[in-house]
Amino acid sequence: MTVRGLVDADREVALLLDIVAATQSGPGVEPVAAAVARLITAATPADVCFVHVLDDSGGSLTLAGATPPFDEHIGQVQLQLGEGVSGWVARHREPVVITSDKDDDPRYVPIAALRGSDFTSMASVPMETGPGRLVGVLNVHTVQRREFTDRDIQLLLAIGRLTAGALDQARVHRQLAMRERVHGDFAEQVIAAQESERRRLAGDIHDGISQRLVSLSYRLDAAARAVEIDDAAEATEQLEKARDLVDLTLAEARSAISGLRPPVLDDLGLAGGLASLAATIPEVDLDLELADDRLSEHVEVALYRIAQECLQNVVKHSRALTAKLRFAVGGGQVLLEVSDDGIGFDGSSADRAPTSYGMLSMTERAELVGGRLVVRSAPGAGTTVTVTVPLTAGVGQAG
Repeated sequence: MTVRGLVDADREVALLLDIVAATQSGPGVEPVAAAVARLITAATPADVCFVHVLDDSGGSLTLAGATPPFDEHIGQVQLQLGEGVSGWVARHREPVVITSDKDDDPRYVPIAALRGSDFTSMASVPMETGPGRLVGVLNVHTVQRREFTDRDIQLLLAIGRLTAGALDQARVHRQLAMRERVHGDFAEQVIAAQESERRRLAGDIHDGISQRLVSLSYRLDAAARAVEIDDAAEATEQLEKARDLVDLTLAEARSAISGLRPPVLDDLGLAGGLASLAATIPEVDLDLELADDRLSEHVEVALYRIAQECLQNVVKHSRALTAKLRFAVGGGQVLLEVSDDGIGFDGSSADRAPTSYGMLSMTERAELVGGRLVVRSAPGAGTTVTVTVPLTAGVGQAG
């Protein structure tokens, strides 16, 4: 019995040229994947084609392209690496061919939305831009039993490589666009926060410091008049009240300044500042592990503010009973870590671009000093925020 390939040699070249044209159609992941799926089913005996793309997290596959009527499920079908035939192919980077009896293959997992029972044979190949650079998985299915030839698999692998390059570029484009949107939103929030902080400082100065300075001027004028009439007792009383006003004004000025730079860092360094900060969090039992190392001023401020935001989140959101605050220097880097035993959250997208102002603020502070912030969490398993900053000439220890 002669087994015919998916396409003859002439049509194979034409199909590959069509695929090349489709991959140049634009920067969108889904449009490229859908176009490739339609071209394959139009040019070959395959009855349906699915294009699964590796998520940005690198831990799962998402259906990004499919021939009708399955295109309505694009973005809704997800598989973890190792799950089902596609997950197996993604993990092992090897093609899989199932001629019949899919249910007997331990790698096969039926997906109701994709109606796997309607199809008898399937071929699944990895889409890679190079060795070890997986972008996704390409699957074709046939209603009738089919013996896929080696040439068929090589054709699908070639299509996979062509598609992978376009999908990888589209994914990078999407990530950059998302990052620009996130940073645009963050910039707006930063400006709003700066304006709010300026108004707060202006209010503090006007309502507190300015008023006390006016009162101080009155007291000093009164003391001067008392001196002129030789009333020593009145002069002494006015000077004592003036001294009290000076003390109060200095206290308010220090309070306003501390909103800009924590004075505790100047007095105690980052370790002492973190210990002082922890003392203001009585709601949670905090375990401290703090190195005595001093760092550059801007690094200490950034890490202190990140720790402050983390501990506020622990109190507000985590429902934790215990938490740990760790600051260490070694191995050419600075480490700040805040972990808790609270309720946690779904951390599957923790490495993606952050959206809350608090998380954006912490991420931005870490990046501004050349560092990186990572959040790990899972429902019921608590949350850990880790910041690492390399010790370089520009961002190093204080002398």
